[in-house]
Amino acid sequence: MRSSFPPLSCLLAFEAAARRASFSAAAGELNLTPSAVSHQIAKLEQLLDVRLFERSARSIALTEPGREYMSRVSLALDAISAATDNVRKGVRNALHLHAAPSLATLWLMPRLTDFARKHPGIALSLSASPTHSDFATGQVDIDLRYGVPNWPHLHVQPIFEERIQPMASPAFIESHRIETPEDLLQLPLIQSVVNVVQWGDWFRSRRVQFTPGQYAYSFDRTSMALDAAVQGLGVACDSSSIAADHLHQGRLRKLFDDRWCVKVQAHFVVCPPRHLQRPEVANFIEWIRAHAADAEGSAASSSENLHQD
Repeated sequence: MRSSFPPLSCLLAFEAAARRASFSAAAGELNLTPSAVSHQIAKLEQLLDVRLFERSARSIALTEPGREYMSRVSLALDAISAATDNVRKGVRNALHLHAAPSLATLWLMPRLTDFARKHPGIALSLSASPTHSDFATGQVDIDLRYGVPNWPHLHVQPIFEERIQPMASPAFIESHRIETPEDLLQLPLIQSVVNVVQWGDWFRSRRVQFTPGQYAYSFDRTSMALDAAVQGLGVACDSSSIAADHLHQGRLRKLFDDRWCVKVQAHFVVCPPRHLQRPEVANFIEWIRAHAADAEGSAASSSENLHQD
């Protein structure tokens, strides 16, 4: 028996409170009362003979010993959670991915055959939703996130630099006179409300006055906005990386030269640093970075999709 092993209930209360910086939030997660969480942590502090939190009327903060202890406890609990999940599912060499929906559907899925060919021993599970994964549950190894990176204590690596620019179907372009950015102000514009870069940002980059009004179509998924453009409903302003298959197959065309794009890094590989030690995680990150590099090169040289120079 491990004589120095504290009660697991104390460790769970401490880890949840430290991660959420709140006894109340930890209580809600653990289905306990804030008083019970506080009691468990006080018991742990008494056992360790060290103060783990600085407490005030409105907040708590880890002490230096508390931060050191948290780094070790979190690692141990995550390892237990991951091991339990793998045993429960009866899967070895499992890799659990979560991704933003449009990246998963439009960019990742068409490339998974290559990953399966190169890593046949990895059992891959993929889920997609706009909500970021909570790594504390032990259900996800890697999160492919979209947004502005503000995720402390996690490994964050951009996937690719994206070029945001107007694009439309060939039929739509042929039926409308589009020579300058100002011409777009008279056309139906398609909005993807979740995009980091919006129409207003693109117009500002071209020094065009734009007053956001009622868009012809508005969607909460990039995939739907691009599908609407493919159908000839209007002009979308989106990532040429995410729209790569539409562009390569001629369903969409860029309206202007790539020099008139807005560049942004908005898709990221995110995971706890300790996950990088797993071969499955390291193999996937190496693989996705290689494909992202290919995508950037293709986007930079895709002159066949330009409407005008």
